[in-house]
Amino acid sequence: MLKKLLLPIIGVLVLGISAYYFFSQDDEMTSSDSILTTVKKGKFQVFVNSTGELQAKKSEKIRGPEGMRAAGIWQTQIADLVAEGTVVKEGDYVGRLDRSELDGKLQNIATEIEKVESRLLQAKLDTAITMRGLRDQLVNLKFSMREKNLEVEQSRYEPPAVIRRVELDLERIQRDYTQLNTNYSLKKEQAEAQVKEIMATLDQNMSQYKMMRDLSSEFTVKAPKSGMVIYERSWDGKKGPGSRVSSWDPVIAQLPDLSDMVSKTYVNEVDISKIQVDQKVTVQVDAFPDKSYKGKIINIANIGEQLKKFDAKVFEVVVQMLENDSILRPAMTTSNQVLTNTLKDVLFVPLECVHSDSITYVYKKTANGVVKQEVIIDVANDENVVIKYGLKEGEELFLTIPDNTDKLVIVELPKKEKAAHEKEIADAKQEEKEAAIRRQKKMEVRMKEFDGKVVN
Repeated sequence: MLKKLLLPIIGVLVLGISAYYFFSQDDEMTSSDSILTTVKKGKFQVFVNSTGELQAKKSEKIRGPEGMRAAGIWQTQIADLVAEGTVVKEGDYVGRLDRSELDGKLQNIATEIEKVESRLLQAKLDTAITMRGLRDQLVNLKFSMREKNLEVEQSRYEPPAVIRRVELDLERIQRDYTQLNTNYSLKKEQAEAQVKEIMATLDQNMSQYKMMRDLSSEFTVKAPKSGMVIYERSWDGKKGPGSRVSSWDPVIAQLPDLSDMVSKTYVNEVDISKIQVDQKVTVQVDAFPDKSYKGKIINIANIGEQLKKFDAKVFEVVVQMLENDSILRPAMTTSNQVLTNTLKDVLFVPLECVHSDSITYVYKKTANGVVKQEVIIDVANDENVVIKYGLKEGEELFLTIPDNTDKLVIVELPKKEKAAHEKEIADAKQEEKEAAIRRQKKMEVRMKEFDGKVVN
């Protein structure tokens, strides 16, 4: 009798436990509904995204003094500069460069001029004293010659020896007079040459002083035309108050033409093969995320370069802005989205659904539970990836990794169909690569033709 009572009770307990386990498992599965998504079918667009910077296509350079090298000033500092974005008119004050080194050189030249002028005055005084002494000697010798001439005339009746002695004295005085006269001429030429040399040095210093005085006025920089002041950028950053200005490149700012703007950006070497001239670009300015502008690619660099902010080599790409807006300013950061390909009627899923180890797979929900479904993927964009083979439209996938993944069934693809699809994808990528090489060679030919025309 007791056994008959226990059997129904045990049966009810077993059913209860089974039901609890079943429904708890079901609850666990349905608790993941919020992280499920479905396989979609439709138009799939592939983009290349890059960050750029707005620049004016044309701009007027605001330069510091062009004569710094002639003055021996190799670099100076920006002492003052109007705020970036200031609108100025032609001739308006833009900035001021530090004159300390120039003022020091002006002071040195002024001191040198004073020294040269003193030398000139001293040379003139010395010359005057020397020449006066020589002239006095010449006058004295003339008197001596006259006296000797009288002695010669008076000695005609004297003995021959006396006459000869007087004649010899006269000849000696005449010789001394001739030598002194020649010496006088040479001294005069020497004095004139010395004064000319000092005058040349003085003229050179005066010319240099005048040049530096004129250069000093150029250290106050004024606008060459009307426009908005944008600070110049160099290899070590943006120039501004306190920045150094080289005599080889004295540009301190520029006045950009805001009606013609471009976005200068860099594209990774992996994606550059997808980029072509004249491709349409959607440009967004980070400062105004609600606005977007149309653009197109007008130039692609032929050679890649290694920049600090990038791990791989990048290629410079210039995007022409096709729309104008008064709020756009040079140096604004842009987000450039280039539409490189559009696929129709393809299956695609979010990138988060796809996982890879030895195979590529997704976690798919089926009537019998969750399975690990192998798939073949194709191209991807920033959000989704195309499923070439392995899924159907409307199937449910997990966006996150479910529990107990090591116990899930792995559904592998048929090897023959898998190999065929993988070959199809590989062939398409190879064709795309060859097309990119052809475009590159075509561009290089055009560049050579253009260079040839320029040389001719």
